[in-house]
Amino acid sequence: MRFPSDDELMAGPNAFGDARIEVAPDAADPEADARAQIDAGLGEETADEAGAEPGDDEDYDDSEDSDDSEDDEEYEDFEGLEDEEDADLDAFEALTSLAALREDAAATIEIPDFPEDLRAGFIPIIGRPNVGKSTLVNRIRGRREAVVQDTPGVTRDRVSYPAEWAGRDFTLVDTGGWEIDVKGLDRSVAEQAEIAVDLADAVVLVLDATVGVTASDERIVEMLRSKKKPIILAANKVDSPLQEADAAYLWSLGLGEPHPISALHGRGTGDLLDVIMDVLPTESAVASALPTGGPRRVALVGRPNVGKSSLLNSLAGGERVVVNELAGTTRDPVDELIELDGRSWWFVDTAGIRRKMHRTTGADYYASIRTQAAIEKAEVALVLIDGSTPLTEQDVRVVQQVIDAGRALVVVTNKWDLVDEDRQKEIKNELERELVQVQWAPRINLAAKTGWHTNRLVRALDAALEGWTTRVPTGRLNGFLGQLQSATPHPVRGGKQPRILFATQVQVAPPRIVIFTTGFLDAGYRRFIERRLREEFGFTGTPIQIGVRVREKRQRR
Repeated sequence: MRFPSDDELMAGPNAFGDARIEVAPDAADPEADARAQIDAGLGEETADEAGAEPGDDEDYDDSEDSDDSEDDEEYEDFEGLEDEEDADLDAFEALTSLAALREDAAATIEIPDFPEDLRAGFIPIIGRPNVGKSTLVNRIRGRREAVVQDTPGVTRDRVSYPAEWAGRDFTLVDTGGWEIDVKGLDRSVAEQAEIAVDLADAVVLVLDATVGVTASDERIVEMLRSKKKPIILAANKVDSPLQEADAAYLWSLGLGEPHPISALHGRGTGDLLDVIMDVLPTESAVASALPTGGPRRVALVGRPNVGKSSLLNSLAGGERVVVNELAGTTRDPVDELIELDGRSWWFVDTAGIRRKMHRTTGADYYASIRTQAAIEKAEVALVLIDGSTPLTEQDVRVVQQVIDAGRALVVVTNKWDLVDEDRQKEIKNELERELVQVQWAPRINLAAKTGWHTNRLVRALDAALEGWTTRVPTGRLNGFLGQLQSATPHPVRGGKQPRILFATQVQVAPPRIVIFTTGFLDAGYRRFIERRLREEFGFTGTPIQIGVRVREKRQRR
């Protein structure tokens, strides 16, 4: 049997009237194939392109009606469609065969390399609380990156940000406020600031020029001198030339010239950066280069106080981030390069996602926004659940947030050392009941504080990423859907029975499949298709986005 060539298909009349099917110049691009078919008159998207809900576990019931009111409204628009001719299916079979010969061509998604070079100089911003350290970081970065609020103690962890000035790359490290004779959470924050100084090539000491030198400032200077690092003195909050005299009082610290700046308005920050470039070495003495290829990004998400920071510290083998019993300790996303099983990973600790984000204000609100951005930037998300407490609605919301973002998913039950036998059975039942629609996600039980079962993370991450980048050849996909439709056709709706004409996977990460039909597909049938796709092709640990395009009714001449 010989399949027709592209020229032969184009030469003769086709089943869609006068329109000709244009073959995409790049046969390896499934999106181009889909666009070419849409141009041929297959119709425009009318169904929900966000994809079906995660699949049901039972066979599809023909009597099942869609519970989506919007879907019902869209369905009514297609009740008047007439039956399609057999020639339509013949044309689609030709397209399917042609696509199969092309082998669908597109390979696994290429994750871009990370451009940051950790050999660039490390510059931590040090100072007591509420002197404008995070504001200065945002000014140098040129965007609102760090969480800022006009109250002391907003920043708690040391957070690194890539920056550039005068053609040179360097790394800014935002730190929490350093104070003397503090305990608890404030002591942990001060320790993280001292660690940043130990890893620095040069230090920027920020003082409030309007307040002058305080006892805490003098103790900070003593600490910095003991580290023997180059120190650059920045006198912040000098908003006008009239206030520059206030900065002159900082000469008494013996650190050289104080540089008057206004981090809020940007005044004098350029001169400060010029001084930093003069002091900064061309190559960092403390940092190393990133591994080639770009490590995978893993976001640690969950509601507050489920153990995200504890898990990051356990994987890092030290106190990388601040851990406290107080819920909502983490504010800024913290990136850390961690080696597991001989491979490097970017783990991102995020702030806890609260139940009613629209009601939060100040630092908690901006922390929630940063968390959402971290999820969007990551490739796979570890959703942590507190095993010692019952599963909450917020846990389900966090899982759904990851699915909506189209990221690979691994469900982690933390604090397993606090779970007894009775509680283990309860957790199993809760997960099966509340997360019934995400049975495809790998699940791990571990204890972050003790490190128990943390070695199982890599296997689960690899499985989720493999499913996230899975591509199904167009020929196999259409053959599978043809058999599926023959065995279980779509139920009749309004006297019409929608048929699947053609399907193709237009993207990976996450997998997105576009189905061309003669009528609208019920949400229940789309879930049925998704479940059968998972049974046939895997797609472990990843959501599947299914879009439906309905062929427009042809105008009779």
